[in-house]
Amino acid sequence: MPTPRTQDPAPGATSGRRLATDAERRALASVVRLRILRLCLYEALTNKEIADRLGRDPASVLHHVRTLLHLEFLRAETPRPGPRGSTEVPYRATGKSWELDFGTPDDDGSDPATTDTLLRTFLEEVAEVPRSQLQTTRMGLRLNAAHLEEFDQRMRQLMQEFLDRGPDDDGQPVSVFVAVHPEPLAR
Repeated sequence: MPTPRTQDPAPGATSGRRLATDAERRALASVVRLRILRLCLYEALTNKEIADRLGRDPASVLHHVRTLLHLEFLRAETPRPGPRGSTEVPYRATGKSWELDFGTPDDDGSDPATTDTLLRTFLEEVAEVPRSQLQTTRMGLRLNAAHLEEFDQRMRQLMQEFLDRGPDDDGQPVSVFVAVHPEPLAR
């Protein structure tokens, strides 16, 4: 996966990343598309291989693959021979989604790329992982605005540091999901 480019923040961007376009937001407002990107992160897969791993119809998956290709979230790799003389095209994730800032969802939840999609994707993926291989932790903090901003920046820096290292040749693919939220008010 290529190292993300450093960019000046766009007006409205909150993380120093480029503000996503409406089309980019819509493309990533799909659990299926986010799962495709994760599957193709370290391994180039054909449409059929993606469909098989997701347990979905190849024609439906192809629609999602084409959307991700069009917006450069996926790239086609060198075609290879397939079964019975056919040609298969493998696809690999570009890492573009990490470079984008999706902004703050509207209070009414109308933003098509809400964190709800990330949470639903996380829950779908975790449901397929044996419990013995799932590491979770949870904690509560009481932070003022400055310390909350510092915490957020340091978490992002840590993730970026590991991303910049590149994949370990002998490593196994893992996913990290971080959610910071205010505690629900006690009644």
